[in-house]
Amino acid sequence: MNAPLPRNATRCCAIADDPLGLTRIFDPETQLAQWHRSPNPVIADWLAVHAGNLGSGLRQTLATGQLPDLGRLPPGDGRDALATDIALLAEILGELLDATSIGYRLEVLGKAMCPRLHVDRVGIRLLCTYRGPGTEWVEDACVDRRFLGAASGGQPDETSGLLLAGHRIETIPPFTVALLKGSLWQGNDGRGIVHRSPAIAAEQAPRVLLAMDAGWE
Repeated sequence: MNAPLPRNATRCCAIADDPLGLTRIFDPETQLAQWHRSPNPVIADWLAVHAGNLGSGLRQTLATGQLPDLGRLPPGDGRDALATDIALLAEILGELLDATSIGYRLEVLGKAMCPRLHVDRVGIRLLCTYRGPGTEWVEDACVDRRFLGAASGGQPDETSGLLLAGHRIETIPPFTVALLKGSLWQGNDGRGIVHRSPAIAAEQAPRVLLAMDAGWE
């Protein structure tokens, strides 16, 4: 029997406990689809041990069925498990979007990469946080998009007028696989999930984030 869905499943956010739930991203109203997974202890423990020796991350383009090359990272069972998981997520995204290749970034971050709420100018992007706090997002009905970007006047998200009364900042849990729909998805102009990178406390650093985008020849 499936576990009950968390309370933060909303009209614009679909949440499931199996990968099939990611197909909800194709619903016109869905801007964020999440597959909630329990943390993999082999990966989590390896990242904790080697947190200070991960470098600045890496980027690579994967063909269908290709394992990522993580040779620059410290060896161990955790590295092997991480490579297997990245290959799995690349396969899932490739099948969902009928893509011939997947570009991924494994970011090792000591501070928020994109600290202001924004919408990505992409079609659909996959994110998965392996260490540290997860990506933050806001329900579509709780934002006034007129104050996105430069229209905020440089003011913080909480005072710019972007966030409406009663809003709640949601967080994508670690190891959860998230598909974020951007403004370039067909028929999604002026929409896309509003999200930002979380602040990273010293004891949580570094944050390790996987980002994937589909490619076509």
